[in-house]
Amino acid sequence: MKIFLSFLILTIFISSCSQQGVDKEAQRIVDLAIQAHGGELFQKAVISFDFRERHYSIFKSPQRFEYIREFTDSTGFVRDVLNNEGFQRTVNGNPVELPEDRIRAFSNSVNSVAYFAFLPYGLNDAAVIKTYVGETELEGNPYHVVKVTFKQEGGGEDYDDEFLYWFHKENHMMDYMAYSYHTDGGGVRFRKAIRKHQVNGLVLLDFENYKPEDKKTPVDQMETLFKEGKLELLSEIILENIKVTF
Repeated sequence: MKIFLSFLILTIFISSCSQQGVDKEAQRIVDLAIQAHGGELFQKAVISFDFRERHYSIFKSPQRFEYIREFTDSTGFVRDVLNNEGFQRTVNGNPVELPEDRIRAFSNSVNSVAYFAFLPYGLNDAAVIKTYVGETELEGNPYHVVKVTFKQEGGGEDYDDEFLYWFHKENHMMDYMAYSYHTDGGGVRFRKAIRKHQVNGLVLLDFENYKPEDKKTPVDQMETLFKEGKLELLSEIILENIKVTF
């Protein structure tokens, strides 16, 4: 009996500590945003689209994921597949042996496109640490700001990247985001949603992509620089020929 009571007390203590570690306001805002963008439909949808002359097919559930990228270059028809088992490239249907650094680079590039295309779905992944920053106003609209960092365990190679998300206080749409990154020399970006694609119950976004003059600019200064017109429009993130199947 004493052993059982000790175990029960320990379980309650661990559960309490776990709940205390969750920023409830940040969690509430992210949950509303995911629901506004499609909710549980993300977990069973296969989303395909064209992005920068490459075709992508993305599936992600809590248990499984598979990201496919297809394109044609001088070597022929290239198909990259990243899933729970790892990464595999084929050219004209034939498997290609790659060194570890190429596997890592190709995996990161495929994963990056999938991550951004699926936002805000993914912000409840186990490795995500969410913090409520506060309220603000951007271009005449009210927003909640949520900061996202990642645990080293399960956070991938880019676990030390830092993100800020602006969620509309009324319709819960993710209209802006900013992030720092450390690959390819590092830098920081600010994105503004410019188009909403509503396809089979999901809302997917196109963005304008901005950069500051100094790539070492702290990510929490990007909102101010955007308001002051001090960010340079670097590119547009446009998803084309979108299809959502279940």
